Amino acid sequence: MASALRNCSRPLLAAAAASPALSVPTSASAARVAARAALSQPSRRSLAHATSKYGGIFRCTLIPGDGIGKEITDSVKEIFEHLNTPVEWEQFDVSGETHGSEALFKEAMDSLRRNKVGLKGILFTPIDTASHNSWNVAMRQQLDIYASLVICKSLPGFPTRHKDVDFAIIRENTEGEYSGLEHQSYPGVVESLKVSTRAKAERIARFAFDFALKNGRKKVTCVHKANIMKLGDGLFLNTFRKVAEDYKSSGIQSNDMIVDNTSMQLVWKPQQFDVMVMPNLYGNIVTNIGAALVGGPGMVPGCNIGREYALYEPGCRHVAKDIMGAGVANPTAMVLSASMMLRHLGLDTHANQISNAVYQVIQEGKVRTADMGGKAKTHDVTKAILDHL
Repeated sequence: MASALRNCSRPLLAAAAASPALSVPTSASAARVAARAALSQPSRRSLAHATSKYGGIFRCTLIPGDGIGKEITDSVKEIFEHLNTPVEWEQFDVSGETHGSEALFKEAMDSLRRNKVGLKGILFTPIDTASHNSWNVAMRQQLDIYASLVICKSLPGFPTRHKDVDFAIIRENTEGEYSGLEHQSYPGVVESLKVSTRAKAERIARFAFDFALKNGRKKVTCVHKANIMKLGDGLFLNTFRKVAEDYKSSGIQSNDMIVDNTSMQLVWKPQQFDVMVMPNLYGNIVTNIGAALVGGPGMVPGCNIGREYALYEPGCRHVAKDIMGAGVANPTAMVLSASMMLRHLGLDTHANQISNAVYQVIQEGKVRTADMGGKAKTHDVTKAILDHL
């Protein structure tokens, strides 16, 4: 058991921009968490220290993405420049729609491997079978950024159907239905493989419990469909239960819930959830439900974390091609994702200034984009944030 744990890579935990009180743990703090759980933890440098840094400036990769990506990352760049944030961008205008972008995608990946940290919009993935596989998925798999973290939290000043929503969704990012292994075994018959492994189920479960422990959360819920997929989801659930035993002494409660019931419970009584951990596909669906509960895709920040790399992006992965170029996109999710990135780099002062300014704009309610019931443009929201810095 101990050797299996040592071979299971474990992340540094990311802070959520939805709560300024959260902080990015160093590897030392992660080790203390593990010690309390009576687990072995290899020593290593923090991701922030491993990031490319020259003359006090952090070099980070920027991939604006498709759809509204350029508009909302431009907001981030303007805010960073206004604050003299010590971040230098290596920008790559990769597009999931443009044929011949493979070379640029490779350059962007080389940049991410070099810089260790990046900010990105969403890359469009065509549905037709002749197109390439998702580059969003390729990034997660090639960099092994296996943990997707999204915080769904009610924001003061912006009323929604449910009050006091505050839960974290942790999604396994690298396997399951997103393995990309499909074939036509006979004309009209297609097989699509869902790959599940104990090692990856264990490391995402430990990520979830470590996150709960570090951030003062009390319960971790495993979301699954093990009643039907008894081997695939059964492996995920049974591994979760074994990991949960290691954290009982820390006071972290655990339970599990079938994914269809979870979807109903989320729209009925979302306050019952604290930390949720689940396989890849369910995480995609549940994240969209969670975002809708607190204001929509323009409001929810997110990040993808692995042993070596961290990639920050809006938590609800929408390209929003329908409003591309109209100047009406809500930059909130991207700006808060960028503030999460700053905390990861240890730039807490800059991160708090930005996130607090965003919350003040939301609470005042004077400047809101159409998705929030207002008429403001993207640049209006950006200016309002700048006015509060």
